[in-house]
Amino acid sequence: MSHHSDHAADHTPEAIQRRLQRGGTQEYLKDSIYGAIDGAVTTFAVVSSVAGAGLPSGIVIILGVANLLADGFSMASGNFLGTRAENQSADRTQREEEYEIEHHPEGEREEVRQIFAEKGFEGDTLDKIVSVITSDRKLWLETMLLAEHGITGDRPSAWKAATATFIAFLIIGGIPLVAYILDLSRPGLVGDPFTLACILTAISFALIGALKARFVGQKIGYGVLETLGVGAIASGLAYTIGYLLRPFAENL
Repeated sequence: MSHHSDHAADHTPEAIQRRLQRGGTQEYLKDSIYGAIDGAVTTFAVVSSVAGAGLPSGIVIILGVANLLADGFSMASGNFLGTRAENQSADRTQREEEYEIEHHPEGEREEVRQIFAEKGFEGDTLDKIVSVITSDRKLWLETMLLAEHGITGDRPSAWKAATATFIAFLIIGGIPLVAYILDLSRPGLVGDPFTLACILTAISFALIGALKARFVGQKIGYGVLETLGVGAIASGLAYTIGYLLRPFAENL
């Protein structure tokens, strides 16, 4: 199929309707992507610092799991509270607009007129737009919320946003620990667990980067390199710190 045909297929009435209805799902996909990135970076940073200090696999697992659960819960809680606060703010603004429409309809009708006049409508066309919008209370309210406050009718679920973040954080953040769990359960099976952890984490970084690039419309290669770069810098700093503090670990 040609590039032109792809664009044509994207703009059929059915495709447009599907795209408009997908808003909420896209929101949770964003939460999952950023939860996964944070999980991979922070857990691998812990693994790198402990590996740099030359500590055994058991210590890596203890610190890694503790970080995975604590930091994952922290990020999910922050997302939950932030999303909930945004929803509460939007609900308060909606109540205020409902009150204004109920008690000061002429002023609100004039606001609708000015909003669309600024978009270039005038004369009979402007009168018709104002008439249609203000004759439907729900449409009137939605128009005011979007035009004045940038608030849409959709309210993402705080629980779903937090859950998406936490699950992605745990799954991707747990990948660097797999090598150490294998090493502890079957000594000698994986050789150097840190090397395997690096390989597994690099693969997960690349996959997350590709997914993020697709989500934001970035070129896949750039997305992969960007995420790998961030991960490499974070883990490199952590490994260096662990290596410099190795004398303290050797005295334990």
